[in-house]
Amino acid sequence: MTDVEQADGRQTQATAKRAYRIAMVAGEASGDLLGAHLIRALRARLPDARFMGIGGPKMQGAGFDVWYPAESLAVRGYVEVLRQLPGILRIRKNLRKRLLAEPPDLFIGVDAPDFNLGLARRMRRARIRTLHLVSPSVWAWRPERVTGIARSVDRLLALFPFEADCYQRTDLEVTYIGHPLAQQAAGAHARREARERLRLSRTDPVIALLPGSRVGELEMHANLVLDTAEMLLAERENLTFLVPLGTRATRDYFQDALLRRERVLPITVLYGHATDALQAADVALVASGTATLEAAFARCPHVVFYRVHRLTARIVRKKLLLPWVGLPNVLAGRFVVPELLQENATPENLAQALVNLLDDSVVRPRVEALFAHIADALRLDTATLAAGAVVEELQRAGVRC
Repeated sequence: MTDVEQADGRQTQATAKRAYRIAMVAGEASGDLLGAHLIRALRARLPDARFMGIGGPKMQGAGFDVWYPAESLAVRGYVEVLRQLPGILRIRKNLRKRLLAEPPDLFIGVDAPDFNLGLARRMRRARIRTLHLVSPSVWAWRPERVTGIARSVDRLLALFPFEADCYQRTDLEVTYIGHPLAQQAAGAHARREARERLRLSRTDPVIALLPGSRVGELEMHANLVLDTAEMLLAERENLTFLVPLGTRATRDYFQDALLRRERVLPITVLYGHATDALQAADVALVASGTATLEAAFARCPHVVFYRVHRLTARIVRKKLLLPWVGLPNVLAGRFVVPELLQENATPENLAQALVNLLDDSVVRPRVEALFAHIADALRLDTATLAAGAVVEELQRAGVRC
């Protein structure tokens, strides 16, 4: 064997030894869920792959090595992020140093664009290939980000079919993969089956309350949804409320707010089980975000609400491109579910909107049928498409798969 052949052999062995090291960063509950789906799909193709970085309990359950918990990045808004900014910047700096010292074969940002895109840009400068899962909502606000996104990542995986058009004037490769939760969308008998699983009455009205996935959201929303529940109970005595919360921190915060109430409320707090709660409910009150799409996939008519700091609201309103924020409304291109935001999100307004929806036996079935149509439109073999894109990027990085 010649010296050149021996050198090539050593290089191939070195590549094989470090193959399948994939760094990922997911910054909240929805990103944790998407990241876990992707990891499981990749393990079927790359059983020896290692995944590490920032993630949540679902990713950890799929075999992800958590260097920092996803919850440490779970902040939304301009004013709200200021008090946590030093800690977030410190995490990003330490993570960047670690990844540059031990370069992964691929860096995948899962949503959390404000954190991930800057980090991805540094990875790309170091000749580490970068992929981003979930297009930032440039179609809704801050369209100026398009160019920056294209400079930061080698490939973008989009969950919605219209998103690729947003990047036409760039060289960014965009792959539409559908939404992974669409494959688990509720069927015609889901409500009855969910109530059986949760041991709920088949006939009494059930309302799901989803105040958010971050402690910061609970700070704004916990008492608001509890006030709304009390107002609803003043009109209806046989209501049952379900509150699914995905982390110990959010569950503890909500439980504390509930214990401070003078009146004992018929509220069951669930640790996770958001899908069961939404499928079991007749209607829901849902904080704006990915949870509104989960509600649509559960065929649950709902009211969208949200509150942020007043200064954040003023900044965001100037940048909004669409008249709606709830994903079901965005996908339908019209108001399908009510949206009560900021100063309009009062207990009186929210309670009235829920009562109207609960009592409308004509609108609710129509909304449920539309939700089923949305799920059908987003139902692709997402796992295969996403895993295939990742494998292609690893091959482009020179890793043997």
